[in-house]
Amino acid sequence: MGGLLSLAGSRCKIRDYVETSANESCKKQKISLSVDEEGPRLIPSLPDELSIQILARLPRICYFNLRLVSRKWKATIMNPELFIVRKELGMREEWLYVLTKVEDDRLLWHALDPLSRKWQRLPPLPSVINDEEESRSSSSGLWMWNMVAPSFKIAEILRGWLGWKDTSDPMPFCGCSIGAVDGCLYVLGGFSRTSTVRCVWQFDPILNSWSEVASMSIGRAYSKTGILNNKLYVVGGVSRGQGGLNPLQSAEVFDPCTGTWSEVPSMPFSRAQVLPNPFLADMLKPIATGTTSYMGRLCVPQSLYSWPFFVDVGGEIYDPDTNSWVEMPIGMGEGWPARQAGTKLSVVVDGELYAFDPSSSLDSGKIKVYDQKEDAWKVVIGKVPICDFTDSESPYLLAGFHGKLHVITKDASHKIAVLRADLRDNLSSMSSSSTSLPADSVDEHSDTLAELDTVVWKVIASEDFGSAELVSCQVIDI
Repeated sequence: MGGLLSLAGSRCKIRDYVETSANESCKKQKISLSVDEEGPRLIPSLPDELSIQILARLPRICYFNLRLVSRKWKATIMNPELFIVRKELGMREEWLYVLTKVEDDRLLWHALDPLSRKWQRLPPLPSVINDEEESRSSSSGLWMWNMVAPSFKIAEILRGWLGWKDTSDPMPFCGCSIGAVDGCLYVLGGFSRTSTVRCVWQFDPILNSWSEVASMSIGRAYSKTGILNNKLYVVGGVSRGQGGLNPLQSAEVFDPCTGTWSEVPSMPFSRAQVLPNPFLADMLKPIATGTTSYMGRLCVPQSLYSWPFFVDVGGEIYDPDTNSWVEMPIGMGEGWPARQAGTKLSVVVDGELYAFDPSSSLDSGKIKVYDQKEDAWKVVIGKVPICDFTDSESPYLLAGFHGKLHVITKDASHKIAVLRADLRDNLSSMSSSSTSLPADSVDEHSDTLAELDTVVWKVIASEDFGSAELVSCQVIDI
């Protein structure tokens, strides 16, 4: 099963905070941890240098309370240099960040520390105000409106565009894309009312706050994101023009070190160019249905869409070294498992590309791994315990951290559960290093450990977030 169950997972780079001059505002300013000789010490009777070494060795989950001790403690805890010390000491931690949607279509972030199994709620995302275009009815964009989206109910917006509801009613901020690079979360684009927006929001876990960064070149909704060379790539999606909604083939890249966006060659959609007649070319719209950073390149599976049909047309791969796109291998593109509305759910763990393949059953699925040598997808886990809910737009997510594959889903009691895949042979060592979950936090219709072939699924954390639905997730290592 390759790197699926290995203990040494690949880790992303932590941000390096460097000194900046007045004309280099693109870089993060280095904050000094010099000792305040006149002020009180962090810990009485100890030099501050030693106190900082002590704080750097504490679990990051403790920092939420430690910053309440005093102003000096807060300034130290929120100082990026403390995390450089943690990096030097080998104290970096991977946390899982889960985006949910509640009943009133608000988006809420929750962070999970897998070691303590404690959840933290992030500050709310700032309100998005878009004055670029006024809301207006349009029918030329109807080709995509029935596409199932993970962050709002498209049918409601469609009725508004057709005049079936008052379009002056506030519309939710929705259709945004999510990314994580350089130790920060990013929320990109989406819809504000009925217009696509360009804005990008960044969440800094060290400061525990949101800030707006440079906007994309155009407004995008439902775009796909990926990370290459510590840069954030955004491809595809839809944009609203004078004629309505238009599918995008364009791409761009954000460099967190300079805080700027650069153009990337547009996706050719080569297979979409060989349709047999103009009618099909006008009816079937090319869309990017996923992105995954694999083997140093950006893999983008693609489909042709005309509701309610999705036709997989393989995909394309972007190579940053040549700054060009090439056609995806046939077996990779045509065999890439698809979930709702043709979207592709995948994750790379320890260099291996995994994808979730939903089954016809409502309570299970399969995990497949891509075999690069044979250009084929192979089943590595025959059953994944999934409780499907018909009203859920995104009933499951994939994540890779601590070198292992994880599935995020909702159990039968509607709690969000994080399941980890372990080899059956590793159970003895696993049980000695992990604590048991409370009985009421596990699916009442199954044991904490679901025995499936050679793999054991262990619920490492679960939490009741009410009626919140899963939208997306990211892993940050700082």
